[in-house]
Amino acid sequence: MVFPSLETERLLLTELQPDDEQSIFSLFSSPAVVEYYDLEAFCEQSQAANLISLFKTRYEEKQGIRWAIRLKASGQLIGTCGFNSWSSKMRNAVIGYDLLPEFWRQGYSFEAVHAIVNAGFSGALACGELHRIQADTVPGNDASELLLRKLGFKQEGIRRECGFWKNKFHDLKCFGLLRPEFVAI
Repeated sequence: MVFPSLETERLLLTELQPDDEQSIFSLFSSPAVVEYYDLEAFCEQSQAANLISLFKTRYEEKQGIRWAIRLKASGQLIGTCGFNSWSSKMRNAVIGYDLLPEFWRQGYSFEAVHAIVNAGFSGALACGELHRIQADTVPGNDASELLLRKLGFKQEGIRRECGFWKNKFHDLKCFGLLRPEFVAI
């Protein structure tokens, strides 16, 4: 199964490679990046290698996909995005994304997430043509919610204390986007 690369005006979305370990460590060791994540900031490089391996296995087992977000001009890895899980049978998926803080508020997340949503709804991925894409945010993650709304996602509700990480329960806001609602921009 060939890993699908995607291209936008400024970005390349590619498969994560073992030599991305340092970049992934830099990304996930940033407290700002993992503030709303269900994991602690990385403190060992081996954690990055393990995460890259996990993403590779999930793709090989057709459970999901995670792309490296790279600047087209330089190839620099600035974040990741993808479908944390998908169901070909149910034709739905759950997305996630992250970006190094120095690249926030420049439209890169929108560009990358728009590309993967478009690929999911068009049937260009191993999961087949999706009908629904879901995203969950932790209340307070206003930037993520703004991104989702800009892409056409609708807030569907709050799942009270649905998550448990960092030694406490977290509410999760559920956002959904249906294929007929998505407008290719």
